[in-house]
Amino acid sequence: MSTEQPEPGTEQLSSLDTRAARNLATTTKTRPQMQAISSRWLLRMLPWVDVRGGTYRVNRRLTHRVGRGRVSVAQNGADDVWIIPETLAELPALRGFDDVDLLRAIAATFTPREFHAGEVIVAAGTPVSETYVIAHGRLDRLSTGKYGTTEVLGVIADGDGFGDEALGRDDPRWSCTVRAATAGTLMVSPWQEFQRLLSGSPALQEHIERYLEGTRKPVNKRGEAAIDIASGHVGEPSIDGTFVDYDLRPREYGLSVTQTVLRIHTRVADLYNDPMNQFEQQLRLTVHEIREREEWELLNNREFGLLHNADYGQRINSWSGPPTPDDLDNLISMRRKTRLLLAHPRTIAAFFSECNKRGLTVGSADVNGHEIPAWRGIPIFPCGKIPITDGQTSSIVALRTGEEDQGVVGLHQTGIPDEHEPGLNVRFMGINGQAVMSYLVSAYYSAAILVPDAIGILENVDIAAPRS
Repeated sequence: MSTEQPEPGTEQLSSLDTRAARNLATTTKTRPQMQAISSRWLLRMLPWVDVRGGTYRVNRRLTHRVGRGRVSVAQNGADDVWIIPETLAELPALRGFDDVDLLRAIAATFTPREFHAGEVIVAAGTPVSETYVIAHGRLDRLSTGKYGTTEVLGVIADGDGFGDEALGRDDPRWSCTVRAATAGTLMVSPWQEFQRLLSGSPALQEHIERYLEGTRKPVNKRGEAAIDIASGHVGEPSIDGTFVDYDLRPREYGLSVTQTVLRIHTRVADLYNDPMNQFEQQLRLTVHEIREREEWELLNNREFGLLHNADYGQRINSWSGPPTPDDLDNLISMRRKTRLLLAHPRTIAAFFSECNKRGLTVGSADVNGHEIPAWRGIPIFPCGKIPITDGQTSSIVALRTGEEDQGVVGLHQTGIPDEHEPGLNVRFMGINGQAVMSYLVSAYYSAAILVPDAIGILENVDIAAPRS
């Protein structure tokens, strides 16, 4: 029996062919689709404050103790490592010191020293003879517990320094043991070298004296100027007066802008609007792209982005590398009322893997009808805009939100001319000689951290899948 099929269009048909019938039929079309649209949970979960005048000022109590910053280290080969002098001003004792020549002289006293995992860098109770900056690697701060056990006080990593705490002390000694958790490189400066530079610079002496004077003033546990309050007294003792001192240089946040010019030919806008309006579809996708960029800026912008503006005292490192339940507990415990956690989807998967290893079940929370994974009842929102460094490490962000709770807030201004969405407007710019219409699409936004502990970051978590 022959199995040959006739050529298309030559077979004998008893009814109209579907290919011909399509010439008289309409099609059902979708709106233009876009892969780059994400859930944008940060934009949805931040409380937004309407900023009149385009500037938002955050007033705080006067703070005497400043947090530890990160010193930057440059490298030009395995043995050619040096400290970038200007970044030494991130250390509390040198905060605000602007003599670049003297900072260079201090940086020149540091030399690189390799260390290996398990090596004890300094031992508790021994005299402080050197100052350290971590170029690369992770160190554990250890102490002996009440019952003789070794307890881990914390983890310090790239850019952290220690040893400058000896300033102002007659016989400085290490309060805890520092032991290497990984191999790495330290920048080491003899304590005598700093003392030599200090004795030869009246300006540095004056700066250090002001710093030490600030550390001697009474403060609360957050470093804010103390308020004298009497309690537990009886009879008629004299009660001291007090006042709340304010920071004289409060930070101001100006609204940032993301803009683009949307161009549409008048012939397209006039003729090709059935069944969908061309201008509306062009504008819809443009607004989506602007909102995606807005969320990226809220996280990564160096001026106001949350990842760059979180207080250094609120940044911690993982105990062992991967994001473990212990790490998240530590992150959450650093603030009251943690409302949400943000992490890259790969970071969330790595956290789930660590929970599976321990036989723990991750819970969930209902957020506006969406079931979101949660830890300790706090939802963990996926955010692909948190960067992954070298394909291996990322961060987890914890937020307390809202003005009432002194948290993190989003900033925008509503009621602007030609407003299309809150804080976003579309302004007609005219028609050029080629009959092309132009529209300026602008979004105005920023974010503010009201107090330092409103945001915390678990940094440098290892999310690379382990090899079997």
